[in-house]
Amino acid sequence: ELSGQRAPHALAAMTKIETKLFFREPLLPALVLALPVLLVIGFGLIPGFGDPSSDLSGQSGTEYIASIGVAIVLAVLGLSILPTTLGTYRERGVLRRLRATPVTPRILLGAQLLLVGGATVVATVLLVAVGSLGFGVAVPRNLAGFVLAVVLGAASLLSLGLLVAAVAPSAKAANAIGMTLFFPSMFLAGVYIPRETFSPFLRHVSDGTPLGAALAAVRDTWQGSWPHPTQVATMVGWALVAAVVAARTFRWE
Repeated sequence: ELSGQRAPHALAAMTKIETKLFFREPLLPALVLALPVLLVIGFGLIPGFGDPSSDLSGQSGTEYIASIGVAIVLAVLGLSILPTTLGTYRERGVLRRLRATPVTPRILLGAQLLLVGGATVVATVLLVAVGSLGFGVAVPRNLAGFVLAVVLGAASLLSLGLLVAAVAPSAKAANAIGMTLFFPSMFLAGVYIPRETFSPFLRHVSDGTPLGAALAAVRDTWQGSWPHPTQVATMVGWALVAAVVAARTFRWE
């Protein structure tokens, strides 16, 4: 176990290594950083797409695409990259071997969380910047509420990803479970089709999912409102429950 003085240095070094590994696979940064931005650019070039739409509760199409870009980032990082990476490390014995070194598995886990958290920040800033500078999309009108929505959304999705990694016996299983959650979560959140087209029942179901609550909160804060208390409660609830269960069931080998 590292002393309190050395642990931060080990965490910083491990985070640097994990970041290099992340960018060594071109598909990963492309999914997280490039795809959401390209969606904003592609849809933003459509004539009239930047005008407010009654079908989107007064939100412009470009602003809506930027909002779902944030949701895509959270879903990819939380339900795909994080559990698959940890599942791969466990399957290859990386976590077990780390027990014999000063770099404990918990430091590796902390580095992973810092990496995906940093990727969330970078991708979100890129989305806001490209939408604002390239297509006149207003910066989120309630910036504090927007930051809160993204932080809570990331906490809930990453905790769910840790839970998947905790129960999956292999990397393939982690990926399979993550994808099983990924696509329904994207649909229920309103990524594929706007929530405005949902039935009242389906909208209630969406409100109870972590990604659905996160995207709704992001859209609301982008238009100037605060996240609704039910959205906050949903994200906090998922984050706490998933994190506690993951901590109790996580296997290092």
